[in-house]
Amino acid sequence: MSMLTAFRNTPFREKTAWVMAAILIAGAVFYFQMVAGASEAIGRTAPPVVGFVIAYVVVIVIASVIAMTALGATSPREAEAPADERERQVADRAAHWAGYVLAVLLLGALWHYSVNQDGHMLFHLGFLSLMVGQIAEYIFQIYLFRRGV
Repeated sequence: MSMLTAFRNTPFREKTAWVMAAILIAGAVFYFQMVAGASEAIGRTAPPVVGFVIAYVVVIVIASVIAMTALGATSPREAEAPADERERQVADRAAHWAGYVLAVLLLGALWHYSVNQDGHMLFHLGFLSLMVGQIAEYIFQIYLFRRGV
């Protein structure tokens, strides 16, 4: 069975989790390439740049709208159906687990700040924690859908 056939046979909510995880990973790479380039240019951690954050949000929103529209067009009945009990349970459990990921990463960012006193890095690590926490939620959803919860 090809990957495309397997993806077609995947439940709609799992497809959205795959797509959103991929979009968020690509967005994080995009954002941190901009931060790394700016940091390299000035020879230290770049300060938070609102333009980078806005660019990240715009990229995520545009990519999400396009991807969800395409997914919805391929499965309109599934897209409009409310989440069933199993899907709500998966979403709740995935969000719960992702909360732990976010908390651990934020504690790591705070520890890094307490050792290095780099407020710019604290911002970037905090933002990264938010990104990874959301990516983790989608990965946990995929795991739970695959596990059959």
